Amino acid sequence: MSAQPAPVAETGYPWPIETARLDNGLRVVVSEDHTAPVVGVNLWYDVGSRHEPDGQTGFAHLFEHLMFEGSQHVAKTEHMRYIQGAGGTLNATTNPDRTNYFETLPAEHLELALWLEADRMGGLVPALTQETLDNQREVVKNERRQRYENVPYGDAWLRLLALLYPPGHPYHHPTIGSMADLNAAALETFQAFHARYYAPNNAVLSVVGDVTPADVFALAEKYFGSIEPVAGIPAAPSGHLPGPATSPVSETVTGTVPAPRVYLSHRTHPFGTAGYDAITVLASVLGSGRGSRLYQRLADGARIAQPDYIAAYGVDLAHAPAPLIITATAKDGVDIGTLTDGVAEVVASMATEPVTDAELDRAKALLTTSWWRQMATVAGRADALSRYATQFGDPAVAAYRLPQWQAVTAGDIADAARTLDPASRVTLTYLPEGDA
Repeated sequence: MSAQPAPVAETGYPWPIETARLDNGLRVVVSEDHTAPVVGVNLWYDVGSRHEPDGQTGFAHLFEHLMFEGSQHVAKTEHMRYIQGAGGTLNATTNPDRTNYFETLPAEHLELALWLEADRMGGLVPALTQETLDNQREVVKNERRQRYENVPYGDAWLRLLALLYPPGHPYHHPTIGSMADLNAAALETFQAFHARYYAPNNAVLSVVGDVTPADVFALAEKYFGSIEPVAGIPAAPSGHLPGPATSPVSETVTGTVPAPRVYLSHRTHPFGTAGYDAITVLASVLGSGRGSRLYQRLADGARIAQPDYIAAYGVDLAHAPAPLIITATAKDGVDIGTLTDGVAEVVASMATEPVTDAELDRAKALLTTSWWRQMATVAGRADALSRYATQFGDPAVAAYRLPQWQAVTAGDIADAARTLDPASRVTLTYLPEGDA
């Protein structure tokens, strides 16, 4: 195992960062902070829905559930019981780019968290049974119904992905996956998926809080060091796209929604690039809160949009042009065509009407607040360090995200806005029954 400090920018991440790599390939990142006697533990696996081959969609998300259902030395539900019994909290999330598992707990129980994470990294497959698999498949089906199918506008993200990215692209299918794929796969197929991706040389362990790097590195070696690396982990399919879309795409959904709603979306730039930083600030100017252009012009001004349902945001995907999504919901009696035209007009204004100093300052203030809200917790910092180590090879790159947002100019935003060509736009419209 080799350890080294990582350089940290003067702004953006003012805590020390030290890194090490175990002989089996596990990258360990430590940021020492003795402000409070707590610790955040975050384990990122470089596997998300973009890694899933045909016929295995939804596997990464299913393992988010299965990783809490017992491992070689930890019985079903015991992982949660141990962490919560020690005064901690825990959870896991999956997205197209990665899966992460995380705990926050008193620093004296760090060893417990690392033992639990190591046991489910190296010992889940021997404990995985057909009964557990069948049970969690049903849990995922129920989650799909509750989050996507039985909620007004709930399937918008699923539909937008399919419209934004062509079939075969790693971002074309959603993280929740295909229920047909989950039903068709045998236990052995799931076991093979875990053995292929959930390996020390495909993971980053970040620990932030009341610890010392030496102690964390020693505990990581103790609990993870004996887990064998996996040779030949398959790379995710390429996210390369030949260029911007050359024709608009639209879809209209009629169903049980309370009011007409429109989503306009564009593929932009990958997360972490200067182009995407400009899109991030643009989205804040365009659709963040009551001071945004969309709110000022469509809710307060024309009064054609509901004030509580206006937004513009980027989805931070790192391995292909990431989407910008702009959405608004019509007020009673407003035709969806009128609303769509109004939203498109405000989007176009970002290129033709220069962003004012007040707009730019407000957007950057909102982004700064959001960034420091995440950095204010050991869990938030641990997640950021895992992300930048996984996606960019260096956790210290996290220090540059906020300064790069702050460096975006009005000219950068205008340049970014000119790439939002209506000829490459995706439009998704929801209409209540009877309004078609």
